[in-house]
Amino acid sequence: MATWKLHGDGRRVAPGEVVKPDERLAWGATIAVGAQHVVAMFGATFLVPLLTGFPVSTTLLFSGIGTLLFLVITRNKLPSYLGSSFAFIAPITALNGGNPLETPAQITQALVGIIVAGVLLAAVGFIVQALGTRWIERLMPPVVSGAIVALIGFNLAPAAWGNFQQQPVIATVTLASVILFGVFFRGFLGRISIFLGVVVGYAVAVISGAVDFAPVAEAAWIGLPDFHLAALGNPDSWLLVPMFLPVVLVLIAENVGHVRGVATMTGDPGINKHTGRALIADGAATALAGGFGGSGTTTYGENIGVMAATRVYSTAAYWVAGTVAILLAFSPKVGVIFNTIPPGVLGGVTTALYGLIGVIGIKIWVDNQVDFSRPVNQYTVAVSFVIAIAGFTMNIGMLQFGAIVLGTIAALVIYHGGNAIARWRKTGADDGGPIVSIGPLGGDPENAPR
Repeated sequence: MATWKLHGDGRRVAPGEVVKPDERLAWGATIAVGAQHVVAMFGATFLVPLLTGFPVSTTLLFSGIGTLLFLVITRNKLPSYLGSSFAFIAPITALNGGNPLETPAQITQALVGIIVAGVLLAAVGFIVQALGTRWIERLMPPVVSGAIVALIGFNLAPAAWGNFQQQPVIATVTLASVILFGVFFRGFLGRISIFLGVVVGYAVAVISGAVDFAPVAEAAWIGLPDFHLAALGNPDSWLLVPMFLPVVLVLIAENVGHVRGVATMTGDPGINKHTGRALIADGAATALAGGFGGSGTTTYGENIGVMAATRVYSTAAYWVAGTVAILLAFSPKVGVIFNTIPPGVLGGVTTALYGLIGVIGIKIWVDNQVDFSRPVNQYTVAVSFVIAIAGFTMNIGMLQFGAIVLGTIAALVIYHGGNAIARWRKTGADDGGPIVSIGPLGGDPENAPR
Protein backbone atom coordinates (compact mmCIF):
# COMPACT_ATOMS: atom_id res chain seq x y z
CA MET A 1 0.00 0.00 0.00
CA ALA A 2 1.29 3.41 -0.90
CA THR A 3 2.26 5.92 1.73
CA TRP A 4 1.86 9.67 1.54
CA LYS A 5 3.74 12.47 3.24
CA LEU A 6 1.64 14.72 5.42
CA HIS A 7 1.28 18.15 3.86
CA GLY A 8 2.10 20.82 6.41
CA ASP A 9 -0.07 20.45 9.49
CA GLY A 10 -2.54 18.31 7.56
CA ARG A 11 -5.33 20.84 7.92
CA ARG A 12 -4.62 23.74 5.63
CA VAL A 13 -3.03 24.58 2.30
CA ALA A 14 -1.11 27.85 2.29
CA PRO A 15 -1.73 30.37 -0.51
CA GLY A 16 0.24 29.45 -3.61
CA GLU A 17 0.81 25.87 -2.43
CA VAL A 18 -0.78 22.60 -3.54
CA VAL A 19 -1.07 19.17 -1.97
CA LYS A 20 1.03 17.05 -4.34
CA PRO A 21 0.11 13.53 -5.50
CA ASP A 22 2.50 11.93 -3.00
CA GLU A 23 1.20 14.07 -0.13
CA ARG A 24 -2.06 14.05 1.81
CA LEU A 25 -4.00 16.05 4.35
CA ALA A 26 -5.13 14.54 7.64
CA TRP A 27 -7.22 11.44 6.98
CA GLY A 28 -10.45 13.15 7.99
CA ALA A 29 -9.85 15.89 5.43
CA THR A 30 -8.65 13.36 2.85
CA ILE A 31 -11.84 11.32 3.22
CA ALA A 32 -13.91 14.49 2.85
CA VAL A 33 -12.08 15.46 -0.35
CA GLY A 34 -12.49 11.90 -1.64
CA ALA A 35 -16.23 12.15 -0.96
CA GLN A 36 -16.27 15.40 -2.92
CA HIS A 37 -14.73 13.54 -5.88
CA VAL A 38 -17.51 10.94 -5.63
CA VAL A 39 -20.14 13.66 -5.72
CA ALA A 40 -18.42 15.35 -8.67
CA MET A 41 -18.30 12.22 -10.80
CA PHE A 42 -21.66 10.76 -9.80
CA GLY A 43 -23.99 12.75 -12.02
CA ALA A 44 -22.08 12.10 -15.24
CA THR A 45 -21.17 8.50 -14.38
CA PHE A 46 -24.83 7.69 -13.74
CA LEU A 47 -26.02 9.65 -16.76
CA VAL A 48 -24.11 7.53 -19.27
CA PRO A 49 -25.77 4.20 -18.33
CA LEU A 50 -29.15 5.93 -18.14
CA LEU A 51 -28.68 7.16 -21.72
CA THR A 52 -27.24 3.91 -23.07
CA GLY A 53 -29.38 1.36 -21.22
CA PHE A 54 -26.39 -0.14 -19.40
CA PRO A 55 -26.78 -1.29 -15.77
CA VAL A 56 -26.15 1.67 -13.49
CA SER A 57 -24.66 -0.24 -10.54
CA THR A 58 -22.33 -2.22 -12.81
CA THR A 59 -21.06 0.95 -14.44
CA LEU A 60 -20.44 2.47 -11.02
CA LEU A 61 -18.62 -0.68 -9.84
CA PHE A 62 -16.17 -0.70 -12.75
CA SER A 63 -15.74 3.03 -12.42
CA GLY A 64 -14.41 2.45 -8.90
CA ILE A 65 -12.36 -0.60 -9.86
CA GLY A 66 -10.98 1.22 -12.89
CA THR A 67 -9.90 4.15 -10.72
CA LEU A 68 -7.97 1.89 -8.35
CA LEU A 69 -6.44 0.04 -11.32
CA PHE A 70 -5.41 3.40 -12.80
CA LEU A 71 -3.65 4.37 -9.57
CA VAL A 72 -1.80 1.05 -9.47
CA ILE A 73 -0.65 1.18 -13.11
CA THR A 74 0.45 4.83 -12.83
CA ARG A 75 2.35 3.91 -9.65
CA ASN A 76 0.23 6.22 -7.53
CA LYS A 77 1.75 9.30 -9.16
CA LEU A 78 -1.17 10.58 -11.23
CA PRO A 79 -4.40 11.67 -9.52
CA SER A 80 -7.45 10.79 -11.57
CA TYR A 81 -10.95 9.37 -11.35
CA LEU A 82 -12.11 7.12 -14.18
CA GLY A 83 -15.79 7.75 -14.82
CA SER A 84 -18.13 6.80 -17.66
CA SER A 85 -17.03 8.27 -20.97
CA PHE A 86 -19.61 10.26 -22.91
CA ALA A 87 -17.74 9.33 -26.08
CA PHE A 88 -19.30 5.85 -25.97
CA ILE A 89 -22.91 7.07 -25.96
CA ALA A 90 -23.18 7.54 -29.74
CA PRO A 91 -21.79 4.17 -30.90
CA ILE A 92 -23.67 2.26 -28.18
CA THR A 93 -27.05 3.82 -28.86
CA ALA A 94 -26.47 3.44 -32.61
CA LEU A 95 -27.15 -0.27 -32.07
CA ASN A 96 -30.76 0.62 -31.28
CA GLY A 97 -31.48 3.49 -33.64
CA GLY A 98 -30.08 6.13 -31.29
CA ASN A 99 -32.14 4.92 -28.33
CA PRO A 100 -31.00 3.22 -25.08
CA LEU A 101 -30.36 -0.49 -25.51
CA GLU A 102 -33.33 -2.64 -24.57
CA THR A 103 -32.11 -6.26 -24.48
CA PRO A 104 -29.20 -8.13 -22.89
CA ALA A 105 -28.16 -9.28 -26.38
CA GLN A 106 -27.69 -5.68 -27.52
CA ILE A 107 -25.62 -4.92 -24.42
CA THR A 108 -23.33 -7.91 -24.94
CA GLN A 109 -22.74 -6.88 -28.55
CA ALA A 110 -21.89 -3.31 -27.58
CA LEU A 111 -19.43 -4.57 -25.00
CA VAL A 112 -17.22 -5.98 -27.76
CA GLY A 113 -16.71 -2.49 -29.18
CA ILE A 114 -15.86 -1.17 -25.72
CA ILE A 115 -13.25 -3.89 -25.23
CA VAL A 116 -11.63 -3.18 -28.62
CA ALA A 117 -11.48 0.55 -27.86
CA GLY A 118 -9.82 -0.19 -24.52
CA VAL A 119 -7.25 -2.52 -26.06
CA LEU A 120 -6.35 0.02 -28.77
CA LEU A 121 -6.00 2.80 -26.19
CA ALA A 122 -3.67 0.63 -24.10
CA ALA A 123 -1.63 -0.17 -27.23
CA VAL A 124 -1.14 3.55 -27.86
CA GLY A 125 -0.06 3.87 -24.24
CA PHE A 126 2.62 1.21 -24.67
CA ILE A 127 3.96 3.05 -27.73
CA VAL A 128 4.11 6.27 -25.75
CA GLN A 129 5.80 4.45 -22.88
CA ALA A 130 8.45 2.99 -25.22
CA LEU A 131 9.15 6.06 -27.35
CA GLY A 132 8.55 8.77 -24.79
CA THR A 133 6.31 11.80 -24.98
CA ARG A 134 8.44 14.04 -27.19
CA TRP A 135 6.41 13.12 -30.26
CA ILE A 136 3.22 13.95 -28.35
CA GLU A 137 4.74 17.27 -27.31
CA ARG A 138 5.48 18.03 -30.95
CA LEU A 139 2.08 16.79 -32.01
CA MET A 140 0.30 18.75 -29.29
CA PRO A 141 2.34 21.83 -28.26
CA PRO A 142 0.92 24.22 -25.62
CA VAL A 143 -1.50 26.03 -27.93
CA VAL A 144 -2.98 22.71 -29.08
CA SER A 145 -2.96 20.91 -25.74
CA GLY A 146 -4.46 23.94 -24.01
CA ALA A 147 -7.19 24.08 -26.63
CA ILE A 148 -7.96 20.36 -26.18
CA VAL A 149 -8.18 20.67 -22.40
CA ALA A 150 -10.39 23.73 -22.63
CA LEU A 151 -12.69 22.45 -25.35
CA ILE A 152 -13.40 19.30 -23.32
CA GLY A 153 -14.81 21.53 -20.59
CA PHE A 154 -16.61 23.95 -22.89
CA ASN A 155 -18.13 21.09 -24.88
CA LEU A 156 -19.88 20.01 -21.68
CA ALA A 157 -21.44 23.45 -21.21
CA PRO A 158 -24.73 22.57 -22.97
CA ALA A 159 -25.17 19.64 -20.57
CA ALA A 160 -24.80 22.00 -17.63
CA TRP A 161 -27.30 24.41 -19.17
CA GLY A 162 -29.71 21.58 -19.95
CA ASN A 163 -29.86 20.66 -16.27
CA PHE A 164 -29.76 24.28 -15.10
CA GLN A 165 -32.81 25.40 -17.02
CA GLN A 166 -34.96 22.54 -15.71
CA GLN A 167 -34.78 23.93 -12.16
CA PRO A 168 -33.20 27.38 -12.41
CA VAL A 169 -33.88 28.41 -8.81
CA ILE A 170 -32.30 25.29 -7.31
CA ALA A 171 -29.43 25.52 -9.81
CA THR A 172 -28.79 29.15 -8.94
CA VAL A 173 -28.79 28.41 -5.21
CA THR A 174 -26.35 25.53 -5.77
CA LEU A 175 -24.00 27.58 -7.93
CA ALA A 176 -24.11 30.55 -5.57
CA SER A 177 -23.39 28.25 -2.62
CA VAL A 178 -20.35 26.75 -4.37
CA ILE A 179 -18.95 30.21 -5.07
CA LEU A 180 -19.73 31.60 -1.61
CA PHE A 181 -18.18 28.64 0.20
CA GLY A 182 -15.10 29.01 -2.01
CA VAL A 183 -14.56 32.72 -1.41
CA PHE A 184 -16.04 33.28 2.06
CA PHE A 185 -14.34 30.47 3.99
CA ARG A 186 -10.66 29.76 4.34
CA GLY A 187 -9.01 26.39 4.93
CA PHE A 188 -10.99 23.17 4.85
CA LEU A 189 -14.47 24.61 4.29
CA GLY A 190 -13.20 26.58 1.35
CA ARG A 191 -11.59 23.49 -0.17
CA ILE A 192 -14.80 21.46 -0.08
CA SER A 193 -16.96 24.26 -1.50
CA ILE A 194 -18.23 22.06 -4.33
CA PHE A 195 -19.40 19.32 -1.98
CA LEU A 196 -21.01 21.83 0.37
CA GLY A 197 -22.71 23.55 -2.55
CA VAL A 198 -24.27 20.24 -3.56
CA VAL A 199 -25.44 19.64 0.01
CA VAL A 200 -27.07 23.07 0.18
CA GLY A 201 -28.68 22.67 -3.25
CA TYR A 202 -29.98 19.21 -2.39
CA ALA A 203 -31.41 20.46 0.90
CA VAL A 204 -33.25 23.24 -0.92
CA ALA A 205 -34.55 20.72 -3.44
CA VAL A 206 -35.85 18.48 -0.63
CA ILE A 207 -37.56 21.39 1.13
CA SER A 208 -39.18 22.54 -2.11
CA GLY A 209 -40.49 19.03 -2.84
CA ALA A 210 -38.31 18.50 -5.92
CA VAL A 211 -36.93 15.15 -4.72
CA ASP A 212 -38.94 11.93 -5.07
CA PHE A 213 -37.96 9.46 -2.34
CA ALA A 214 -40.42 6.73 -3.41
CA PRO A 215 -37.78 4.74 -5.36
CA VAL A 216 -35.50 4.83 -2.30
CA ALA A 217 -38.04 3.04 -0.12
CA GLU A 218 -38.44 0.29 -2.72
CA ALA A 219 -34.71 -0.36 -3.22
CA ALA A 220 -32.80 -3.02 -1.27
CA TRP A 221 -29.90 -2.09 0.99
CA ILE A 222 -27.53 -4.73 -0.41
CA GLY A 223 -27.50 -6.37 -3.81
CA LEU A 224 -25.22 -7.49 -6.61
CA PRO A 225 -24.83 -5.44 -9.79
CA ASP A 226 -26.09 -6.92 -13.07
CA PHE A 227 -23.21 -8.45 -15.01
CA HIS A 228 -23.13 -9.13 -18.77
CA LEU A 229 -20.39 -10.97 -20.66
CA ALA A 230 -19.20 -9.52 -23.95
CA ALA A 231 -20.37 -11.49 -26.99
CA LEU A 232 -16.87 -12.05 -28.33
CA GLY A 233 -17.95 -15.18 -30.20
CA ASN A 234 -20.77 -13.44 -32.07
CA PRO A 235 -19.67 -12.39 -35.60
CA ASP A 236 -22.35 -9.67 -35.67
CA SER A 237 -20.70 -8.01 -32.69
CA TRP A 238 -17.47 -7.51 -34.61
CA LEU A 239 -19.31 -5.84 -37.49
CA LEU A 240 -20.24 -3.09 -35.03
CA VAL A 241 -16.66 -2.44 -33.89
CA PRO A 242 -15.84 0.25 -36.52
CA MET A 243 -18.38 2.56 -34.88
CA PHE A 244 -16.29 2.50 -31.70
CA LEU A 245 -12.91 3.28 -33.29
CA PRO A 246 -13.31 7.10 -33.26
CA VAL A 247 -13.80 6.89 -29.50
CA VAL A 248 -10.11 6.01 -29.11
CA LEU A 249 -9.11 9.44 -30.40
CA VAL A 250 -11.37 11.09 -27.85
CA LEU A 251 -9.91 9.03 -25.01
CA ILE A 252 -6.35 9.88 -26.10
CA ALA A 253 -7.21 13.57 -26.18
CA GLU A 254 -8.90 13.43 -22.77
CA ASN A 255 -6.07 11.49 -21.14
CA VAL A 256 -3.31 13.66 -22.60
CA GLY A 257 -5.26 16.75 -21.66
CA HIS A 258 -5.76 15.43 -18.14
CA VAL A 259 -2.07 14.68 -17.61
CA ARG A 260 -1.02 18.05 -18.99
CA GLY A 261 -3.66 19.78 -16.89
CA VAL A 262 -2.49 18.14 -13.68
CA ALA A 263 1.17 18.85 -14.54
CA THR A 264 0.32 22.51 -15.05
CA MET A 265 -1.80 22.86 -11.92
CA THR A 266 0.77 21.18 -9.68
CA GLY A 267 3.71 22.96 -11.26
CA ASP A 268 5.42 19.60 -11.88
CA PRO A 269 6.28 18.99 -15.56
CA GLY A 270 7.58 15.54 -14.57
CA ILE A 271 3.99 14.33 -14.37
CA ASN A 272 3.87 14.42 -18.17
CA LYS A 273 6.18 11.40 -18.31
CA HIS A 274 3.30 9.30 -16.96
CA THR A 275 1.21 9.92 -20.09
CA GLY A 276 1.92 6.44 -21.45
CA ARG A 277 0.93 4.75 -18.22
CA ALA A 278 -2.24 6.85 -18.07
CA LEU A 279 -3.25 5.63 -21.52
CA ILE A 280 -2.43 2.03 -20.62
CA ALA A 281 -4.39 2.28 -17.38
CA ASP A 282 -7.48 3.83 -18.93
CA GLY A 283 -7.35 1.30 -21.75
CA ALA A 284 -7.11 -1.59 -19.28
CA ALA A 285 -9.96 -0.19 -17.18
CA THR A 286 -12.15 0.28 -20.26
CA ALA A 287 -11.47 -3.23 -21.54
CA LEU A 288 -12.16 -4.71 -18.08
CA ALA A 289 -15.46 -2.84 -17.80
CA GLY A 290 -16.45 -3.92 -21.29
CA GLY A 291 -15.78 -7.54 -20.43
CA PHE A 292 -18.42 -7.68 -17.70
CA GLY A 293 -21.10 -5.13 -18.49
CA GLY A 294 -19.72 -1.72 -17.55
CA SER A 295 -19.37 1.33 -19.73
CA GLY A 296 -16.02 2.54 -21.07
CA THR A 297 -14.06 4.88 -18.81
CA THR A 298 -12.06 8.05 -19.13
CA THR A 299 -10.17 10.45 -16.90
CA TYR A 300 -12.85 12.76 -15.57
CA GLY A 301 -12.85 16.47 -16.20
CA GLU A 302 -15.30 16.95 -13.34
CA ASN A 303 -12.62 15.79 -10.92
CA ILE A 304 -10.02 18.05 -12.53
CA GLY A 305 -12.35 20.85 -11.56
CA VAL A 306 -12.45 19.62 -7.97
CA MET A 307 -8.65 19.55 -7.83
CA ALA A 308 -8.45 23.03 -9.31
CA ALA A 309 -10.88 24.31 -6.69
CA THR A 310 -9.34 22.52 -3.69
CA ARG A 311 -5.65 22.54 -4.75
CA VAL A 312 -5.51 18.98 -3.40
CA TYR A 313 -3.92 16.56 -5.90
CA SER A 314 -3.29 13.74 -3.45
CA THR A 315 -3.84 10.28 -4.91
CA ALA A 316 -4.98 9.24 -1.44
CA ALA A 317 -8.24 11.09 -2.07
CA TYR A 318 -8.76 8.99 -5.20
CA TRP A 319 -8.20 5.75 -3.33
CA VAL A 320 -11.00 6.92 -1.07
CA ALA A 321 -13.22 7.86 -4.01
CA GLY A 322 -12.66 4.57 -5.85
CA THR A 323 -13.32 2.52 -2.74
CA VAL A 324 -16.49 4.45 -1.95
CA ALA A 325 -17.74 3.96 -5.51
CA ILE A 326 -17.22 0.19 -5.25
CA LEU A 327 -19.09 0.01 -1.94
CA LEU A 328 -21.96 2.10 -3.28
CA ALA A 329 -22.27 -0.22 -6.29
CA PHE A 330 -23.31 -3.03 -3.94
CA SER A 331 -26.05 -0.97 -2.32
CA PRO A 332 -28.99 -0.37 -4.67
CA LYS A 333 -30.63 1.87 -2.05
CA VAL A 334 -27.62 4.16 -1.77
CA GLY A 335 -27.34 4.25 -5.54
CA VAL A 336 -30.98 5.31 -5.84
CA ILE A 337 -30.42 8.05 -3.24
CA PHE A 338 -27.60 9.52 -5.31
CA ASN A 339 -29.78 9.17 -8.35
CA THR A 340 -32.41 11.39 -6.71
CA ILE A 341 -30.09 14.38 -6.98
CA PRO A 342 -32.27 16.67 -9.11
CA PRO A 343 -31.09 18.24 -12.37
CA GLY A 344 -31.03 21.70 -10.82
CA VAL A 345 -28.30 20.70 -8.37
CA LEU A 346 -26.28 19.03 -11.12
CA GLY A 347 -26.74 22.03 -13.38
CA GLY A 348 -25.53 24.44 -10.73
CA VAL A 349 -22.42 22.53 -9.73
CA THR A 350 -21.40 21.55 -13.28
CA THR A 351 -21.66 25.17 -14.41
CA ALA A 352 -18.71 25.82 -12.12
CA LEU A 353 -16.85 22.55 -12.73
CA TYR A 354 -16.99 22.59 -16.52
CA GLY A 355 -15.87 26.21 -16.58
CA LEU A 356 -12.91 25.37 -14.39
CA ILE A 357 -11.78 22.80 -16.97
CA GLY A 358 -11.74 25.54 -19.58
CA VAL A 359 -9.72 27.77 -17.27
CA ILE A 360 -7.12 25.02 -16.89
CA GLY A 361 -6.61 24.99 -20.66
CA ILE A 362 -6.23 28.75 -20.70
CA LYS A 363 -3.69 28.51 -17.88
CA ILE A 364 -1.58 26.22 -20.07
CA TRP A 365 -1.37 29.04 -22.62
CA VAL A 366 -0.50 31.61 -19.98
CA ASP A 367 2.18 29.46 -18.38
CA ASN A 368 3.76 28.70 -21.76
CA GLN A 369 3.45 32.28 -23.05
CA VAL A 370 1.54 31.32 -26.19
CA ASP A 371 1.73 34.13 -28.74
CA PHE A 372 -1.85 34.84 -29.84
CA SER A 373 -0.80 37.54 -32.25
CA ARG A 374 0.12 34.68 -34.60
CA PRO A 375 -2.72 33.72 -37.01
CA VAL A 376 -1.96 30.00 -36.76
CA ASN A 377 -2.46 30.08 -33.00
CA GLN A 378 -5.54 32.24 -33.32
CA TYR A 379 -7.31 29.97 -35.78
CA THR A 380 -6.23 26.78 -33.98
CA VAL A 381 -8.14 27.89 -30.90
CA ALA A 382 -10.95 29.84 -32.56
CA VAL A 383 -12.15 27.05 -34.83
CA SER A 384 -11.77 24.22 -32.30
CA PHE A 385 -13.64 26.20 -29.65
CA VAL A 386 -16.63 26.96 -31.87
CA ILE A 387 -16.79 23.30 -32.95
CA ALA A 388 -16.75 22.17 -29.31
CA ILE A 389 -19.17 24.75 -27.93
CA ALA A 390 -21.66 24.41 -30.79
CA GLY A 391 -21.50 20.62 -30.65
CA PHE A 392 -20.55 19.97 -34.28
CA THR A 393 -21.05 16.38 -35.48
CA MET A 394 -20.16 14.59 -38.70
CA ASN A 395 -21.40 11.25 -40.02
CA ILE A 396 -19.36 9.21 -42.47
CA GLY A 397 -21.25 6.06 -43.23
CA MET A 398 -21.90 4.33 -39.91
CA LEU A 399 -19.26 6.39 -38.14
CA GLN A 400 -20.24 9.43 -36.11
CA PHE A 401 -17.64 11.98 -35.07
CA GLY A 402 -18.58 14.19 -32.13
CA ALA A 403 -17.49 17.69 -31.24
CA ILE A 404 -14.49 16.70 -29.11
CA VAL A 405 -13.08 14.55 -31.92
CA LEU A 406 -13.76 17.19 -34.56
CA GLY A 407 -12.40 19.98 -32.38
CA THR A 408 -9.25 17.98 -31.67
CA ILE A 409 -8.75 17.16 -35.35
CA ALA A 410 -9.33 20.80 -36.30
CA ALA A 411 -6.78 22.01 -33.78
CA LEU A 412 -4.15 19.54 -35.01
CA VAL A 413 -4.75 20.13 -38.74
CA ILE A 414 -4.89 23.92 -38.48
CA TYR A 415 -1.82 24.16 -36.28
CA HIS A 416 0.46 21.81 -38.18
CA GLY A 417 -0.90 22.53 -41.65
CA GLY A 418 -0.92 26.28 -41.01
CA ASN A 419 2.62 26.24 -39.66
CA ALA A 420 3.89 24.32 -42.68
CA ILE A 421 2.32 26.78 -45.11
CA ALA A 422 3.32 29.91 -43.15
CA ARG A 423 6.94 28.80 -42.83
CA TRP A 424 7.10 27.83 -46.48
CA ARG A 425 5.76 31.24 -47.45
CA LYS A 426 7.69 33.03 -44.66
CA THR A 427 4.64 35.11 -43.78
CA GLY A 428 5.28 35.21 -40.03
CA ALA A 429 1.84 33.71 -39.38
CA ASP A 430 3.33 30.56 -37.84
CA ASP A 431 3.77 29.80 -34.15
CA GLY A 432 7.01 31.56 -33.27
CA GLY A 433 7.25 30.05 -29.80
CA PRO A 434 6.76 31.79 -26.44
CA ILE A 435 6.32 35.55 -26.54
CA VAL A 436 9.25 37.61 -25.38
CA SER A 437 8.91 39.60 -22.17
CA ILE A 438 10.20 42.82 -23.73
CA GLY A 439 10.13 43.86 -27.35
CA PRO A 440 7.92 43.20 -30.37
CA LEU A 441 5.34 40.45 -30.32
CA GLY A 442 4.77 38.03 -33.18
CA GLY A 443 3.70 38.85 -36.70
CA ASP A 444 7.05 39.99 -38.08
CA PRO A 445 9.13 37.05 -39.33
CA GLU A 446 12.35 39.04 -39.03
CA ASN A 447 11.82 39.66 -35.30
CA ALA A 448 10.15 36.37 -34.50
CA PRO A 449 11.83 34.43 -31.68
CA ARG A 450 13.11 31.06 -32.84
